Amino acid sequence: MDMKVLFISALLGFVSHVRSKTDSNMCISANAKTCGECIQIGPQCAWCKDPGFKPSRCDDRDSLEKAGCTPLGIENPRGTVTIDKNKPVTNRKIDGGQNLRPDEITQIQPQKLTLNLRSGESQKFTLKFKRAEDDPIDLYFLMDLSDSMQNNLENVKNLGTELARAMQHITKDLRIGFGSLLEKPFIPVTPRYLKNPCFSNNCTAPFSYINVLNLTDDTALFTQEVSKQKPSGNQDSSEAGFQAIMQAAVCTEVIGWRNVTRLLVFSTDAGFHFAGDGKLGGIVRPNDGKCHLENNMYTMSNYFDYPTISQLVDTLSENNIQTIFAVTQQFRDLYQELSALIPKSAVGTLSTNPSSVVQLIIDAYNSLSSEVILENSKLPAGVSISYISHCKNGVSEKGENGRKCSNISIGDEVMFDIEITAKGCPSKGKSETIKIKPLGFTEEVEIVLNFICKCECHKDGVPNSPECSGGHGTLECGVCRCNEGRLGRLCECSQDEFLTDDLDANCRKDNETDICSNNGECVCGTCECKKRENPEEIYSGQFCECDNFSCDRSNNKLCGGNGRCECKKCICDANYKGSACDCSLDTSTCLASNKLICNGRGTCECGVCKCTDKKFEGPTCELCPTCSRICNQHKDCVECQQFGMGSKKHTCEKDCRSFNITAVKTKEELPQPNDQPINQCKERDVDDCWFFFTYTTKNDDNIDVFVAEKKECPSGPDIIPIVAGVVAGIVLIGLALLLIWKLLMIIHDRREFAKFEKEKMNARWDTGDNPIYKSAVTTVMNPKYEGN
Repeated sequence: MDMKVLFISALLGFVSHVRSKTDSNMCISANAKTCGECIQIGPQCAWCKDPGFKPSRCDDRDSLEKAGCTPLGIENPRGTVTIDKNKPVTNRKIDGGQNLRPDEITQIQPQKLTLNLRSGESQKFTLKFKRAEDDPIDLYFLMDLSDSMQNNLENVKNLGTELARAMQHITKDLRIGFGSLLEKPFIPVTPRYLKNPCFSNNCTAPFSYINVLNLTDDTALFTQEVSKQKPSGNQDSSEAGFQAIMQAAVCTEVIGWRNVTRLLVFSTDAGFHFAGDGKLGGIVRPNDGKCHLENNMYTMSNYFDYPTISQLVDTLSENNIQTIFAVTQQFRDLYQELSALIPKSAVGTLSTNPSSVVQLIIDAYNSLSSEVILENSKLPAGVSISYISHCKNGVSEKGENGRKCSNISIGDEVMFDIEITAKGCPSKGKSETIKIKPLGFTEEVEIVLNFICKCECHKDGVPNSPECSGGHGTLECGVCRCNEGRLGRLCECSQDEFLTDDLDANCRKDNETDICSNNGECVCGTCECKKRENPEEIYSGQFCECDNFSCDRSNNKLCGGNGRCECKKCICDANYKGSACDCSLDTSTCLASNKLICNGRGTCECGVCKCTDKKFEGPTCELCPTCSRICNQHKDCVECQQFGMGSKKHTCEKDCRSFNITAVKTKEELPQPNDQPINQCKERDVDDCWFFFTYTTKNDDNIDVFVAEKKECPSGPDIIPIVAGVVAGIVLIGLALLLIWKLLMIIHDRREFAKFEKEKMNARWDTGDNPIYKSAVTTVMNPKYEGN
């Protein structure tokens, strides 16, 4: 266990060291010229402002201190989070349950923060949301007054009273309004139709949208105004619903929206027109998303096209309006797809039951209000935000799901951890304000973002400092910020003395377009080369054209580990050559077991054998996969010359004249392949005996052969043991058969005897009367006889 702990500690220490080293290298390789540039690289980078500090001023804090920078000379500003407004969320139990004005109800905490952000450093804070009791509600009922909606219009007339009664357990502060919509561009333009489009009935003249009743808490007035409404007709199945929703959302003052929960109920039995449909009627101007109500009627239906879906989504979101689509079953699927595009919206189905509309609204409201979805305003470039939700029952989510919590009841509290990160210096250091709000709710959190783009030492700059070439710049944070017209690290150059083109030309090699080979900066006509993350990797040369790390590699090592890299070329060590110093001149790796280089059958190139004899292969050309066939080819000549046998014994002198035969007594005396290239062979003759020989091929094609006179022949079989074994086997088999026969007979006899005994026991003599026997004596009883 102790060893395991030590190992883990050592591993963590090593990882920490590597990470700190990488962070340090990142700070150095960025070549920051000022403290502001340094701290924007990342939160790990710090700046040393000490005068005369020679190492890189931009590095991690530990490295700067080790290099001799004083603790007070290190600039390393950190980000902060400040809560400016932190009003607690409303708790009815604490507040005694008294009625509160809408502006006195708080559902999200805190309400305002200020974040000081440094590049790459995240700042975190937590938002609390609590769904308040008796939250005021504004509900606007927007209804399609087509003739086919006549029955639904009757159901809506008593909506105000019934809805107020049904929602008493939700809120006591309910205001309700009414608006109607139809269609105007897509209708006949005959005077008769414009006056009464229903012909047979007394209908309302065609229109797009009318605000019939502003939001009010007078339910009787709502019933009265809705009862006055008459249906109308048109010849187009799709309605101007998008135009009506847009006007109801943006005409805040006309409708009377308060800064409370806003519900818009849209009721229809038809589809909808959207952007582009107006072109069919000659309307090409896109909808401007502004309020155009005159005397509560939309007057620009023949001037502006219908809104786009995205335009409608943005408008509803900006005005914190939650939409409930109350539609017939026929169009439920269509509006379900539309609802999927509109956050905080729901779909319900209309029926002929008068109370169904009330229940539909209550169910939809409960569904919408039980889910909290956080939304933030547009972020400045370079700023990112992430959410982690902590919902009921300990459920936590990240990513997009971290923005929301579901199944929230009145009085439930949920938390959101929010993390904001800036990269670089967004907005050029100017403060930005973003807002976070729960969709469908009017409350929001204001967040002021301040970006740390400069160090504190910038304020202590010394104008016209003598350190900057006699007063040609401001000494800030230990370095010179040159006055206008001056250049150089110490402002030693004047733009009046050099043309910019001339300065750049002096930093270009052979009139190339790249300044300092893209590896440095031209300062006063001289290249100052960049620094690399790895301090051992260096750019050099007049134009920074050289480096010591771009040479060829071998085995993942620079110059194969056998040389040094100078100006992108390898300078090889002794006994090595090649572009990557990967070619060894040492031939020791090519020596075969016979001490010959490549077994005398190849050449040694870069320490590796290249076999010239195609029959041989292997690292030292000692392997000969086809050599067994060569032995077979030489067999007949060796056999005929040495033993006078074989298929060539009659043509031996003619076919085997290139063979020089030398005989030895045994195979152990044959030459061994340790001092010259010798091949060993083992072949079988016509007598089925093995004979052994070696051969060596000379440059003149003669073949020197050494043959062992003694052959290895297989010995004949021993007849006596074989015959004795056969006879013994026959006898044993016979005895075994007899024993088996005898055993079977014994078993058979015993079974027969047992059967006999059983039948004997079962035999019985019958001692009863003969049924055909009749006695000769007849006995007669006198009935009068009394026995006396």
